[in-house]
Amino acid sequence: RKPSARKRMFWMLLITLLVFGAVFGLKAVMNKGMNDFFDNMPQPAATVTDWTAKEEEWVDAQQAVGTFVAVNGTDVTTEAGGVVRSLSIDVGKPVKAGTVLAQLNTANELAVLKSLEASARLAAVQRDRWQALARDKLVSQAEAEERATVAATSLAQVEAQRALIAQKTIRAPFDGVLGIRQVNLGQFINPGDPIVSLQALDPIYLDFTLPERQVGQVLPGTVIRATVDALPGQVFEGKVTAVEPQVDAATRNFKVQATLDNPEYNLRPGTFAHVGFDTGDSRKVVVPQTAISFNPYGNAVYVIQEVQRAEGEKDMQGKPLTGKKLVVRQRFVKTGATRGDLIAVTEGLKPGERVATSGLLKLRNDAEVVVNNKVQPVSEAQPKPENR
Repeated sequence: RKPSARKRMFWMLLITLLVFGAVFGLKAVMNKGMNDFFDNMPQPAATVTDWTAKEEEWVDAQQAVGTFVAVNGTDVTTEAGGVVRSLSIDVGKPVKAGTVLAQLNTANELAVLKSLEASARLAAVQRDRWQALARDKLVSQAEAEERATVAATSLAQVEAQRALIAQKTIRAPFDGVLGIRQVNLGQFINPGDPIVSLQALDPIYLDFTLPERQVGQVLPGTVIRATVDALPGQVFEGKVTAVEPQVDAATRNFKVQATLDNPEYNLRPGTFAHVGFDTGDSRKVVVPQTAISFNPYGNAVYVIQEVQRAEGEKDMQGKPLTGKKLVVRQRFVKTGATRGDLIAVTEGLKPGERVATSGLLKLRNDAEVVVNNKVQPVSEAQPKPENR
């Protein structure tokens, strides 16, 4: 009797399942064997260069920007108004304190002075006469004192008039260099109108600001170095003479003022300057910059350590290995200043520890490494590598 269609379908499905099951089972066994092989396959040692962290004496060089300011600088003006009668301003030339720069018309003031001097002489004569009469009891002492007061008032008016005349003689208030004059002969000027700029250029101040974390690092007497774009290649030295005791609450910076000698007047007020200074000697643990993995979540180094090989460890050809090997372990560190090829590690590394300086991308924790040192970095501030 012929088999039914249901039985034929059953046996066909059964055979199909057995075939596919055998195929998938064989593939799973093969994959497991392959995974076990690769999992247990010895990894070749990565070739790296190494560096032994060492402690060096570094001078912390800091940078800032500042502005030159005259020790004394002002627009010379007048306290009294008047017409300019004479000018003796040598534009751009140095002058001494007390040098006459301009003279205003004083004809009217001189005439008033003569009148006041005559009145003062008369008052002095009357004072002396009434004092003599008072001694002889011919007039009262009160009348004699009244005449003395009138005489003193007259003399005070004379001195006030002389001071007014002196105000119309404009003199240099300090030693400095004159700028461009801003008045002309015959011009009427009011009190406070600028006549000429006067700037004291030798010595000269340099004002710059520093962040609040450097409070206490810069003290009076600290040597600074200044450069200006207008004079490339020239370095001007000075000393810190004042430190602002207050920190600006808006910027969190504080102001520092240095004084520099300027005998040739090369430095001018208002000039922008680059400022460099040292904050003192300090010992730093240094490593090459290439040893640092700079990451957003933190900087790290790979520390090389010597460990004993595990029992049964084999090489790529399956030969057993014994003895010790070099492995790397990642460690997070904090970094500081740089100099040449080196960088200071402020936290996380001790002198004498070995770190990998190349091939970091192929390293992982506990990876075996082989050291091959042919080129070593230097700690020069301006390294000059050899052309190869």
